[in-house]
Amino acid sequence: MTTDNTANTDNTASTTGTENDGTGYAFGGLHHVQLAIPPGAEDLCRAFWGEALGMTELQKPPVLAARGGCWFRGGGLEVHLGVEKDFRAAAKAHPGILVHSLADLAKRLESHGHEVVWDDNFPGHDRFYAFDKLGNRLEFLEPQRAA
Repeated sequence: MTTDNTANTDNTASTTGTENDGTGYAFGGLHHVQLAIPPGAEDLCRAFWGEALGMTELQKPPVLAARGGCWFRGGGLEVHLGVEKDFRAAAKAHPGILVHSLADLAKRLESHGHEVVWDDNFPGHDRFYAFDKLGNRLEFLEPQRAA
């Protein structure tokens, strides 16, 4: 296993895992991120992911819809919210979601009653943390423009 000990802070692809490194495969990005929700919380998810964030709810395939939960898409991001019987909100683990016009998103979340906590500890990026209506931690970030 190869380990790359450098943080990718400029949002460019690393060469680790590309077809040119001899593995024969390449990572192409994430299809979706899945977060856990408790049973019966779909309406809270719709209020946050649909109304507050403005994402579009997707129709789940019937075999998966029977399990509960809901899926949303906005821009290039797809989020699957899956029911977990013994749900516990992710207070530390989180997706890092790239955003264009980060300040506008922060204003929108605040206008929907969500606290936004700005953090300037990631070089080359503006970012903030927020929590969904179930307490799952989310990071939203935008690369800083070159001066």
